[in-house]
Amino acid sequence: MDRAQQRRQFLQQLATASTATMMAGAPRMLTANEGAPIEHPGATADSCILLWMAGGMAAPDTFDPKKYVPFEVGTPVAKVESTFPAIDTNVDNIKISEGMENIAQVMDRGTLIRSHVLPDLGSILHSRHQYHWHTGYVPPQTVACPHIGAWMARVLGPLNPVMPAFINIGQRLEGVGEQEELKAFTTAGFFGSEFGPMNLPYPEQAAQSVRPPEGMKPERFANRNKLFRKLIDQSPMREYAGDFQRESQLRSMENAYRLLSAKEREAFDISLEPKESYEKYDTGRFGRGCLLARRLVENGARFVEVTTEYVPFLNWDTHANGNTTLKRMKEEVDLPVAQLIRDLEARGLLDRTLVILASEFSRDMIMEGKPGSNARDQATEAVEVFKEMKHYGQHRHFTGGSCVMMWGGGVRKGMLYGETAHERPFVATKNPVSVTDLHATIFTAMGISPKTVFEIERRPFYATEDGKGKAVTEIFGA
Repeated sequence: MDRAQQRRQFLQQLATASTATMMAGAPRMLTANEGAPIEHPGATADSCILLWMAGGMAAPDTFDPKKYVPFEVGTPVAKVESTFPAIDTNVDNIKISEGMENIAQVMDRGTLIRSHVLPDLGSILHSRHQYHWHTGYVPPQTVACPHIGAWMARVLGPLNPVMPAFINIGQRLEGVGEQEELKAFTTAGFFGSEFGPMNLPYPEQAAQSVRPPEGMKPERFANRNKLFRKLIDQSPMREYAGDFQRESQLRSMENAYRLLSAKEREAFDISLEPKESYEKYDTGRFGRGCLLARRLVENGARFVEVTTEYVPFLNWDTHANGNTTLKRMKEEVDLPVAQLIRDLEARGLLDRTLVILASEFSRDMIMEGKPGSNARDQATEAVEVFKEMKHYGQHRHFTGGSCVMMWGGGVRKGMLYGETAHERPFVATKNPVSVTDLHATIFTAMGISPKTVFEIERRPFYATEDGKGKAVTEIFGA
């Protein structure tokens, strides 16, 4: 099956799940042990920021450097493990890659997991792996699965009743490749629209999303809102969508309308940031997204995702020109990520804000998938020796060992957890952490039991797959 066929099949499966969700009734939270409430852990974080390196961030060229060999025409590919030299951080036993000098200076504020492992799904389809990472479930499923941010919105509710509980920054959902697949996991799924994301693809335009159209009088805007509510209530879609989904959409409109008159809407206007501070984040859309995320969390946002944006063959999706592309990506993310950590710390927010930096999988120069995988090689041009600079980079997908960085929110400071092999293939060899267990760890920090369960279509659906996620408790503490 080629890539186009895989995408068509994936979309058909997602459409079936979405239709089933629209027709379903309200999900009901279940209890454990015949009526006993599920015991939630004590939260170490109130807010969560996910910094999403969309497209497959290569661990050997970022947070898990291996043997570095500089580019030279004629060098065998097999001799090169990393295309950037390692640099010191402010933690004695942790080195990361050149180009991340600012992040190197905030490594002592968090924990680096080097043993994140992803499943071999048989074929490497970015949107399918991203769906799995963001929802905790491998598609297809019989219902639309909620994004991890939607779980926090539904179970915890808003931290500030005026602020949206789930905000997504930086990803366009229109006009980009695989847009329908991206929409499939950027959603509240069966929880309903009111727990879905507020999407802000351009951080510098976020302020426009929380004010009426320019020149429109308040009374006209109010009348427009009433008319829109009426249209939803009388829509022909009522026969296809259950009452719960329609009512949830109306409640989401009410929430959005309430924000328009609240003082917190100024948090969305990054032009109000002092010039000196703004410039530290102004490295591109991702950097400005980090600034917006900080402002939103300061004003009570519960969950914010900031993405470098997934567009096929761009950004971290390095099928060619890997080294050159990563130089640019590091220039875009290094200072804003470090500045976000410093700013949260300076404002007394880092201890109660869990910041996660992650990607759907890693990359390698030689191996596709992981040992034993039958995944089709999707490198743009496979070579055995370097002939041109465009060949120098991590161009293949690798699921056997990846990195996740976590700061604040109760995680240990300056900790290194897990490791990968010292020689290729760089599979996790110590303390592997699956997506299920990583989600359990995140939920535990936020005070949500990994066993939290809802009934949908008369079947249980858990926060972590089958409720079996185990938090990596070793990374918590002083």
